Amino acid sequence: MGSAVVVSNLILWVVVVALGFTVLALARQVGVLYERIAPAGALMISAGPEVGDKAPEMELETLDGSVTRLGGTSETSRSTLVFFLSPTCPVCDTLLPVLRSLRRDEGAWLDIVLASDGELREQRAFRERKRLRDFPYIVSMQLGLTYQVGKLPFAVLIDETGMVGAKGLINNREHLESLFEAKERGVSSIQEYVAQQTDGDDDSRRSVA
Repeated sequence: MGSAVVVSNLILWVVVVALGFTVLALARQVGVLYERIAPAGALMISAGPEVGDKAPEMELETLDGSVTRLGGTSETSRSTLVFFLSPTCPVCDTLLPVLRSLRRDEGAWLDIVLASDGELREQRAFRERKRLRDFPYIVSMQLGLTYQVGKLPFAVLIDETGMVGAKGLINNREHLESLFEAKERGVSSIQEYVAQQTDGDDDSRRSVA
């Protein structure tokens, strides 16, 4: 009877140890999977003002004839998302509903400004066709050159202190929201944040080892 109890205890401990190794292996695989499926943020472009730089202060006229101020400290503690688009950009077109949704969801702290360049008549026709009158719409080659916008859609997030909080090429809502995440976490891009977390985990594993 006693030997049977000893044997059963030994089997139980073997099972417990095996389960422990299984859990460790699964945890490692989860970490690898996290790195592979980490959120893809907006693609950073090195040209133009860098994240963390003071945004150039500019006063630009909209298609309505009003003046929109970009850069400088916000008197209302609001950030501004400048979204560069074009009437001939199909991806820009698909993101217009996303911009409307973001303005509704993030309107407590965020203003959204549309920016483009080119022939005014075409820009006005595009604005009317897409019902964009409720967005400030700037047509300015100077603005695009200032931020070195070479591909579209492109977005720059200027924070309430007048600094470039985040920027990058945008293809979907996740990319736009990654700009907000980067600003909130104080990094230049969500990719940088994931890399920092991964490096920290690696350092922790090495110190434990």
